[in-house]
Amino acid sequence: MLENDRYTYRVTWSEEDEEYVGLCVEYPSLSWLAPTPQEALEGIRQVVADVVADMEANEERVPEPIALRHYSGKFTVRIPPDLHRRLTLEAAESGISLNRLASAKLSQ
Repeated sequence: MLENDRYTYRVTWSEEDEEYVGLCVEYPSLSWLAPTPQEALEGIRQVVADVVADMEANEERVPEPIALRHYSGKFTVRIPPDLHRRLTLEAAESGISLNRLASAKLSQ
């Protein structure tokens, strides 16, 4: 296993496989099937550790864990002009900025 493993894992049920599947967000092509959630998590963590070791041995760039990335709090979203107009009107009618309205809608 990785010593300071800070990757993002998820375990979910796979109806198709009739087992739990362990996934890692930073490595979307990897998965591990197991009969219990704990085994699925342990399995995917070991697969990731093996892949990271192989990448390091081959001097490849290892993905940074999402949890360690820094975020500015800003991102650009393109929307149709009519939606932009409707949201601007809604914000004005509510007495708030468009940014505040968008933030509130995204957090729902």
